[in-house]
Amino acid sequence: MTDKIIFWLDSFLLPFGIANSLQKKYDCELYALIDVTNRTKHFFENQNLVDFKKIWFLHDHIQKQNLVDFDYLENFEKKYSINLWQLGFNERLFYQYNDFYKFSQNEILSILEKECKLYESILDNTKPDFLITSETALHQQHLFYEICRKKGIKVLMLNQSKLAYQCIISEELHKIDFMPKLSDIPSKNRTFSELLDILKSSGSSKQLQSFKENFGGTKSNKINAGIEYFLKSDNSNINTHFSYYGRKKSKVFFDYIFKSLKAKNRKSFIDKNLEYKIHENEKFILFPLHQEPERTLLIEAPFHTNQFEVIRNIAKSLPTGFKLYVKEHFSQELREWREISYYKDIIKIPNVRLFHPSSNIEELIQNSSLIVSIAGTTSFEAAFYQKPSIILTDLGFSILPSVQKMESFQVLPQLIKNGLEMKVNADDLDRYLTILTDNSFDFDLKGYEIEETNYFRHGGNFHDIVISNDRMKLFLDNNENILHPLIEQYIKKLKQLKA
Repeated sequence: MTDKIIFWLDSFLLPFGIANSLQKKYDCELYALIDVTNRTKHFFENQNLVDFKKIWFLHDHIQKQNLVDFDYLENFEKKYSINLWQLGFNERLFYQYNDFYKFSQNEILSILEKECKLYESILDNTKPDFLITSETALHQQHLFYEICRKKGIKVLMLNQSKLAYQCIISEELHKIDFMPKLSDIPSKNRTFSELLDILKSSGSSKQLQSFKENFGGTKSNKINAGIEYFLKSDNSNINTHFSYYGRKKSKVFFDYIFKSLKAKNRKSFIDKNLEYKIHENEKFILFPLHQEPERTLLIEAPFHTNQFEVIRNIAKSLPTGFKLYVKEHFSQELREWREISYYKDIIKIPNVRLFHPSSNIEELIQNSSLIVSIAGTTSFEAAFYQKPSIILTDLGFSILPSVQKMESFQVLPQLIKNGLEMKVNADDLDRYLTILTDNSFDFDLKGYEIEETNYFRHGGNFHDIVISNDRMKLFLDNNENILHPLIEQYIKKLKQLKA
């Protein structure tokens, strides 16, 4: 029987490439909900590379207004058990991180209402069997994903494995579908030394560091992006896309200059005031800061977005004789670092030391007594160094007995005491690594993203791009050797979810 598959398509074009290849190898009927800018929209309106039965452009259905149907929204929340304000409040465009436009309460609710009505209409009329999507990054994509899940539509979400240059396809981000019990997996009896060798050769941290160094491209990329935006683009998105409200070209220009200057000033403060070296004979617990704004906090940990308060609560919960070491994330550079006042406030906390983004994370983990993180990879890597950890949100590796999931800050002091007495079991980590390896496959998602942004989006510096059918076809043909094995994984997953 022909499967109905709906795709979420946006400026990250990999899902379009997946649709192009999948239609040639799998019996399916394809649909697409598309969230792109006006100039890119022309490509999707006219392309002949994917035979979509029907497409919808998200922003065609969302007009700027303040009228809200509160009865509909209340009924929607009851029907799907979805907290709309959680999504709206944590949307980086709506609150806290938008320097160009201040959304009113009714504007936010009006946008959410229109999205909900559109999504319900699409899904009720199409009745897809599957949703194929990239990692949900913004509220509109995650809301569609959540509604699909509530309606029983199976989801195939491509996401980075905890192993470098590998991915998994799963219904929930960073979780393995049909997760077995650790006790059901035979141990390979690998020692901690052997497991650590695997981490050092396959850990994702170095891959992410490489991505940070290459994202944004060259100076030439930035210049070409500026030319295209300021001289060639009509900037019509400012009237049609809520993500572009208030983004007049003059404002964008001065905002870029202002942020560039602020970034230099902040980096100077960081270099002069943050610590590099561990203090001799000092016992400490490690907390790695997350880059922000970022999906990891805004969607995955919606009630822990205030990292400063998280730090304060951890510091309050420490046993006497311990320090809290807080490490800045190296990729915060992509967000012009944090306010200097933010760093100063952390430094003022009596039992806290703030570490430089370039400080050695492996050395910090190895010498720590315990790791506390909101939703970070550091807590996973800690187990390889025989260090227990506490996480504040549910992640796939929380199946490890040495990883405690915190339910509230009231219990944190006891969790820390428990963690300091814990021993990491090599067999547990060995078994989990077997599960992770068996469910991962080779695909350099970050490397592909860099290649795509360089080819289409001036290194990721400009999204309102013009794409021709021929240029897209050339890109897909050039990457056929990468996409072919990826499509085989999608077909395998489709069959698994149907079974």
